[in-house]
Amino acid sequence: MQYRAIIRILGLLVALFSVTMIPPALISLIYDDGGGLAFVLAFALSIITGLIFWYPNRRYRSDLRAKEGFLIVVLFWTVLATFGALPFALLEQPEMTLTDAIFESFSGLTTTGATVIEGIEFLPSAVQYYRQQLQWLGGMGIIVLAVAILPILGVGGMQLYRAETPGPVKDSKMTPRIADTAKHLWYIYLSLTIACTFAYWLAGMSLFDAICHAFSTIAIGGFSNYDASLGHFNSVAVNIVCVIFLWIAALNFSLHYAAVNGRNIKNYFRDPECKAFFTIQFVLITVCFLVLLNYSVYDSAGMALDQALIQAVSISTTAGFATTDFSSWPAFLPILLIFSSFIGGCAGSTGGGLKVIRVFLLFLQGKREVDRLIHPKAVYSVKLGERSMPDRVVEAVWGFFSAYAIVFVIIMIGLIGTGMDNITAFSATAATLNNLGPGLGSVAGTYAEVSDGGKWLLVLAMLFGRLEVFSLLVLFSPTFWRS
Repeated sequence: MQYRAIIRILGLLVALFSVTMIPPALISLIYDDGGGLAFVLAFALSIITGLIFWYPNRRYRSDLRAKEGFLIVVLFWTVLATFGALPFALLEQPEMTLTDAIFESFSGLTTTGATVIEGIEFLPSAVQYYRQQLQWLGGMGIIVLAVAILPILGVGGMQLYRAETPGPVKDSKMTPRIADTAKHLWYIYLSLTIACTFAYWLAGMSLFDAICHAFSTIAIGGFSNYDASLGHFNSVAVNIVCVIFLWIAALNFSLHYAAVNGRNIKNYFRDPECKAFFTIQFVLITVCFLVLLNYSVYDSAGMALDQALIQAVSISTTAGFATTDFSSWPAFLPILLIFSSFIGGCAGSTGGGLKVIRVFLLFLQGKREVDRLIHPKAVYSVKLGERSMPDRVVEAVWGFFSAYAIVFVIIMIGLIGTGMDNITAFSATAATLNNLGPGLGSVAGTYAEVSDGGKWLLVLAMLFGRLEVFSLLVLFSPTFWRS
């Protein structure tokens, strides 16, 4: 294991990450909210530590193997999220314990959107901005990780686009070099953020709120500047803007690249994952609308449709924005929405969950097994669009699903062991492993009441969900550390 090369890279990452403390400090200066000192101290600690890691190892530039790649990917999230907790730990308002600071930072950077803070609208503007910025940076990290890094290591949802499957991605990268891939993704991500900011501003938000909510919308994070989340604005226009950009962010960013690069939107209509995604969305919204209408939860059909649309899209894409307390909705809707977060967004998007393409392939595999029972001698293949998927891909999906389920059960049982009730433990595990945020029971609002032990378990769940399970699970194998 080339530890010195890994330390050099981490040192550079921490030093670069320290720069993200400057904008909140400037905002604190502009608004004179008294929160700037914590960010200045966090900047100094981060850049000094980064340089201490980097300088002695600056000449170690050897090529890294796959196992070093796995370790760097895991450390990327854990180390940066730990340094991201520094401002929270140093702030006088809100006064946070180390556990709460770590939880808030990991939740932001992994775009989970779970929070331990109450009275968010009363926080200094610098802190409000910083929380949103963490999600935006995490969202960009997810895209680069999913499209440019994990495929090189042989894991991740983007691997399913190999073997000449339909869609714009014929190989592991959109462009020949990872650097070029990352640069193109940055352009698309930044352009979408600017467009979302402008749309929110036109819908009635202040410029500050528009920027902050655009950060968390494009990242599919769910943090807001208000305890009531999007419900604070009580605006149909704001809800519609949120829904549109959540749909865009939940699609494979390679499709966006193909549309921009080729100036052609046909790939959206040809891509089987994209079609499956919008089919699921339509069914979910329709079910929520009809149930709300049947139980007369809202005064008009228009209001019921508005709430069904925003909540169904927000929860199913794993954003977690709220306009109402969906946990109090009638019948099976709260459980349905929590289960919809297991599907999440498309591969190569900022969404969490299992990813649509994996769920779609699991469905096709299940259908194939039923067909085999009916016609045992017939030969069936799993087809994605017009292409047959290799059995190795289907096996990989089943392996991922199995690992996901095992991690889910272990963390949920661990939470119950801390004294958490069953419903809260189930929904909290689902909300963090799927990077959703809000759950049911005592975590429907904030996670402030969760014990410290429970919070550390949920931080682990966030990491498992964000790193697509295997990237973190591989570190627990003794074989990984040999040679």
